[in-house]
Amino acid sequence: MAEKLLRVALKEDRAPQESSSPVESHELCLAQQLEMDASWLPVYHLEPEHVDVIRAFVSSPEKDEERKLKFLTSIAVLFRAATYNSLCQGLDLFCQRYKLAENIKVLLEEEPRDQLHTAVWRSAMFAMTEMSFVEAVLEGKEIGLLQACFSGIFLLPPKEEMQDLKPFLYFTTMKGMDTMLVALVLNSPTSRVNEKMQSIFQMLLTFTTSERASVRERAVGRMRVLSFLLANYSSLKADPNEERHASRAEMQMPIIGQLLGHLLLLLSFKEEETGHLALDALCLLFQFKYQQHCATLTEENTQLQGDWETETTSLRTSPSATHIIESFAEYLQPSERSDIVRVFIEAMTDSSTFDKEAARNVLDMVRGNPDLWLVDVPKITSCIHKTLGCIKSVPARQSVESLMVSMADKCPQEVVTTLLQVAPGGDSTALALWEAMFSVPQTVRNILKELLSQLWDLKSRLFCTHLEDYCLVRLAMLASRDLGDRAFAATYLDFRFLKEERPAMLSLVLRAIMTLSERDEMARKMKVILPDLMRVLLFGYKAATTKALLVFRTIMAQLERREASHIAVQMTEFLLPLLDDELSQLRESSISLFRDLMMMAVGNDKREMKNVVRLGLLPLFFRLSDQMQSVAKLKQDRRRAQEFLIQSLSYLKDAQASLREAAVRFIALQTLAEDREPSIRSLVAQTVIIIPSSSREQPRPRWTLRALCCR
Repeated sequence: MAEKLLRVALKEDRAPQESSSPVESHELCLAQQLEMDASWLPVYHLEPEHVDVIRAFVSSPEKDEERKLKFLTSIAVLFRAATYNSLCQGLDLFCQRYKLAENIKVLLEEEPRDQLHTAVWRSAMFAMTEMSFVEAVLEGKEIGLLQACFSGIFLLPPKEEMQDLKPFLYFTTMKGMDTMLVALVLNSPTSRVNEKMQSIFQMLLTFTTSERASVRERAVGRMRVLSFLLANYSSLKADPNEERHASRAEMQMPIIGQLLGHLLLLLSFKEEETGHLALDALCLLFQFKYQQHCATLTEENTQLQGDWETETTSLRTSPSATHIIESFAEYLQPSERSDIVRVFIEAMTDSSTFDKEAARNVLDMVRGNPDLWLVDVPKITSCIHKTLGCIKSVPARQSVESLMVSMADKCPQEVVTTLLQVAPGGDSTALALWEAMFSVPQTVRNILKELLSQLWDLKSRLFCTHLEDYCLVRLAMLASRDLGDRAFAATYLDFRFLKEERPAMLSLVLRAIMTLSERDEMARKMKVILPDLMRVLLFGYKAATTKALLVFRTIMAQLERREASHIAVQMTEFLLPLLDDELSQLRESSISLFRDLMMMAVGNDKREMKNVVRLGLLPLFFRLSDQMQSVAKLKQDRRRAQEFLIQSLSYLKDAQASLREAAVRFIALQTLAEDREPSIRSLVAQTVIIIPSSSREQPRPRWTLRALCCR
């Protein structure tokens, strides 16, 4: 009766104030009276002093350390006595009225975060442990309490840095947390065990990415405790009110893939206790997945069951991420394997604290077995798109892009569909992924075929405008049809998509053309695009220009010399401004192509080629000193360069002023005398000093400017 009346009072507190009948008012007054003395609690007669301590603490503004410890101890004693003597009736209402969970959370949040001097943390967790035995007392409040415990204890300084730390206090505090976690899980109804463990693991995972070793170690230690609980749950669950225990087959943990992925990455911290704890947790989780798998086998397949202890011994002997993940593979669900892949993709970001090399090794292993690992294409594709923009390291980007290519080879339709759905038109990350897929011959043909069907109806968009998409569709049509040379030329001349001055579109289309032109047959067909390739250089887009030069070189290599001669002369003129470009890759490509084109002129085109080449001699000469060795090696050797310089110095003493002026301009003495680099100014001064002697002692050059022009 008293408990019923208190429930009415609690309900009345939460409801809007309304008029009540005399009977209800009488019941409410009685309930409030019962609440005041708390004697209505069945357990009160066993532990009256502890009930009074709790009520006094909640109502008092004074909360020193001694009162806090008495309050927490009284909660633990009260709930232990109630559970042991089966006197738990009304405790949920008692907790609700006095907000015990909320008060504990406040105490935890007020504890200092730089030292561990008191037993408040330990006492609070012991109190929560005892409270978990009473149904509904902590329901809906566990997450907040656990977050307060994890944030406060995990973020404490390392043991070595906490002054006057008592080892026993630290040990019992961590032990108290482990006991609390186990109690929270084991005292949950079977129907909520999965949810409870999922939530706790999720919170712990957020601490495993910390840059502080002590934080990672504390979090992984708790993960090891829960992994042991998961592996042995069926034998540990002992709630007498449950009709049966959850079987291993019923213990589904959606977070298991993420959990395994993070633990595998934590193995790289071998110098810390973290790595050892992570390996222990992995072995326990392997036991869980192995036994769960064996529980699903039929009687006919029982002989296939091995010895999980032998397997885990093998894991400990060779604790590399790739070895462990291969051991787990056959026991994992497809969604779990996909989650592991996503974790390793996210580990490649610049902000990640995990070992990038270890992550790359696992992704390489995944690419080697795409049918097993790359099963959830939309989920993995979305993860790659979300993550790639946060990866600046070239090896890391290449690893992730290679994974995308492997997926595109396996499931081109799903990759194209997903990427078009998740990426807005013109998205830079998506364009980088399209370019990676366009870099592989077989992949680009499959992807273009899918794009042709999905962009044709204009419902999806790759670029910012439909016009740009239309250009890519036209390229896809050319690539997918088996056209002869004449038909190919006629079809391209109808489209002329390279004439559109759209930098993103041009760069991507040229990337596809570069790859398609690797086939000699296709390169020969593409000679029709050479005039438009030359026009691309005039647009001034460096990425597109670099690709256009490479395509031009590939196509020209397939032409007969007489057919290529006149085109070579024209293209050489377009290259002149690029020989001194600020972008080293563009300089190298233009100089390399310039060298090849000089050798292609025949007949009447030779004279015109010589005239163009003369214009390029000076930039070519000065590029002999290019700091990019790949550029410098494309020129004459330095010995010849010195002879060229000595030859030019003689003109500084010529009787004709116009020739002396030309020589000065050539070696740029007037400008370089004021150069900001001391070494350059010194070199100019030395050059001026040696001019007289150089003109007298100049050796006869073995080659002349005219000879150089004719090379």
